[in-house]
Amino acid sequence: MNQGLLTVSYIGATILFILSLGGLSNPETARRGNLFGIIGMTLAVVATLLGPRLAGASNLALILGAMAIGGAVGVFAAVRVKMTQMPELVALMHSLVGLAAVLVGFANYIDPTAHLTGAEKTIHEVEIYIGILIGAVTFSGSVVAFGKLSGKISGKPVTLPGRHQFNFGLLIVTVMLGKVFLNASGVASGMTPLLIMTLIALVFGVHMVMAIGGADMPVVVSMLNSYSGWAAAATGFMLSNDLLIVVGALVGSSGAILSYIMCRAMNRKFVSVIAGGFGTEGGTPSAAAGAAPAGEVVPVSALETAEMLREAKNVVIVPGYGMAVAQAQHTVFEITQLLRSKGVNVRFAIHPVAGRMPGHMNVLLAEAKVPYDIVLEMDEINEDFPSTDVSMVIGANDIVNPSALEDPNSPIAGMPVLEVWKSTTSIVMKRSMASGYAGVDNPLFYKENNRMLFGDAKKMLDEVLNHLRG
Repeated sequence: MNQGLLTVSYIGATILFILSLGGLSNPETARRGNLFGIIGMTLAVVATLLGPRLAGASNLALILGAMAIGGAVGVFAAVRVKMTQMPELVALMHSLVGLAAVLVGFANYIDPTAHLTGAEKTIHEVEIYIGILIGAVTFSGSVVAFGKLSGKISGKPVTLPGRHQFNFGLLIVTVMLGKVFLNASGVASGMTPLLIMTLIALVFGVHMVMAIGGADMPVVVSMLNSYSGWAAAATGFMLSNDLLIVVGALVGSSGAILSYIMCRAMNRKFVSVIAGGFGTEGGTPSAAAGAAPAGEVVPVSALETAEMLREAKNVVIVPGYGMAVAQAQHTVFEITQLLRSKGVNVRFAIHPVAGRMPGHMNVLLAEAKVPYDIVLEMDEINEDFPSTDVSMVIGANDIVNPSALEDPNSPIAGMPVLEVWKSTTSIVMKRSMASGYAGVDNPLFYKENNRMLFGDAKKMLDEVLNHLRG
């Protein structure tokens, strides 16, 4: 394949990637967006393998072998991973992007065939230095995020005294090492500052994500997505690969925009998220357990829940991480079908940070084949709660917490939430009275028009479904 055909292939792949991002922005076009992405990536890989740089390369067999191994691992993960494990899988994939950027950077630096001089050599070394820096931060930060999301590491923020000064000190040392690296007389002398910088970047990635609490993990996932994009773009500069630069920039910028949107949805500033310190590990005892109750909790049975749903005209279902853990989305869909067949107007309310990653609930509902037109975002449905007969909250907590609007001293004060308490009746499904992932007590549980349906979401929803059928 000549250079002209390679360029045309890269342009086609770039267009397909842009169409893919556009398709993924809407649940109705997400499948098509995924298809565009698959075709674009296939075109990019084939064009690169047949391009002039690899034509007749003796190591082509090794590349194909590595691709086969990586593809097998990817297929295995896609088939075996549960939907509840998607957030940590995404974080793990981000770590691999960062690791690839680091390895490519070191390989480029020690490449014996490179003979650059003057300004061209300086620019290339800057690309290597920045690429390894971003990649190392992405790798270690994503590994810690994987640990937090999978429960292997506590979701509680770990904040060291003087952490901001510590981070600033690491930045200063990194800049100084960069100057030493660029002034190095050869590969051997430049390797020492490069290795030290890599270790500092790894430490910074760990320290940064460890300081972020569980409540901010959805933002962390989108932030690491952005980092992985910029790491890929830096790798593209190192390899002089235009497609990798463009794709990395697309992923990096879209991830940054998504992080900004997520921060707005939580009434948080991006810098404050990076600084960390908010949120505790999920499942901690509610603050009300150790203080005077804010009111009486009124439990209900599955039969009573079914009767309220049967008599309602307008029902709003608010899914949360508890629904994902219980794998209850298919039962929810059956209840929805049954109620709609009886003339009940059933809709779903999705908070931007519901679950552990952006779009987590949308993916679960799409898997259960819930119609897209009844799945509404927070801004679209919040005004409808006063005219809603029953709001059913399935395993969500922080996103329906009225203290965000009613208590200016609350840690989540100002955070936009789904105002389910304005419904005639709200039903919250939980295993216990434990607080949410942010570790903040929820006054919704004690409101007069609220009812608590305790138990495993899947089991209780199955009982509700049976009573509705009966």
